[in-house]
Amino acid sequence: MKRRDVLVLLGSVAVWPIAAHAQERVRVIGVLSGLAESDPIIQARVTAFADGLRHLGWTEGKNIRIEKRFSAGVPGKLPELAKELVAAKCDILVAEAAQAVDAARGATGTLPIVMTYVGDALGPGYIASLAHPGGNITGHTLVATDQAAKRLELLQKLNPDIKRIAVISNLNASGHIFQRKEMAIAAPKLGIELQQLPMTTAGELDATLRATIDGKAQAIVTMEDPMVQSLRKTITDFGRTNRIPVMGEFRTMAEAGGVISYGPDQAAMWGHSAVYVDKILRGANPGDLPVEQPAKFELVINLKTAREIELAIPQNLLVAADEVLE
Repeated sequence: MKRRDVLVLLGSVAVWPIAAHAQERVRVIGVLSGLAESDPIIQARVTAFADGLRHLGWTEGKNIRIEKRFSAGVPGKLPELAKELVAAKCDILVAEAAQAVDAARGATGTLPIVMTYVGDALGPGYIASLAHPGGNITGHTLVATDQAAKRLELLQKLNPDIKRIAVISNLNASGHIFQRKEMAIAAPKLGIELQQLPMTTAGELDATLRATIDGKAQAIVTMEDPMVQSLRKTITDFGRTNRIPVMGEFRTMAEAGGVISYGPDQAAMWGHSAVYVDKILRGANPGDLPVEQPAKFELVINLKTAREIELAIPQNLLVAADEVLE
């Protein structure tokens, strides 16, 4: 072989990986959320997700494109938005909370679906089991974490005189169905009477809040999906005005002006969802990827709100808190 031919061959070998990389297909990731696009909560979560992807070698504008759809607290819009994502030829769908997962699996039975979180993945049949999901869905679930009962216990530690608690939830969210049952079992053992106030739309909130007054609720517990989270400011303002402590499922309720929250870090779950997406885009079958439960729960106390409604927080709770907002 002539020297010139060798140089041409070597040049071709050196250039080939670069050319191949340049021709790499951009993968399309669909994100479906029930919050409003402008809500800082979902902005932080999507940022955590994108950061997780970037650490794994996926960069938007380079080898992935993220298509986002938001229903702004109106669950009824989710099915059509899910269909839009499928029509956009997404390679994978990432769905936040149960009603988004319902919409995603209603739109496709073949595209992989990653749950950033759902309260219960087993009850509605999203997966066959935690270890072996089967099908096209995997991700994170809160099922069997006992967090609903724990929140009742924490409220009693906050104030032992609390005996009647109003519970605001989404009637149609599978995880809330599970939590309502869990609370119903735990409440009598604690001497607590529950006032269950599930809603189907955000428009029912005013009547729901009035019902807490009519029912003489001494505290409000919120079960939070995107619909309820989109109403967090109205709920916590009501609590402060009427001096009723509000306990949230996630820290966002405490940050909005509730007194206390106890639950997993949602942004962290979004960030870890990138691991699922990475594995699936590299060829893994979603049905073979075990569904995970959060390992860490955070207790957040809003001391400013507690002072505003003249509620003294026991020192042992303040010491136990992961974060105290002042």
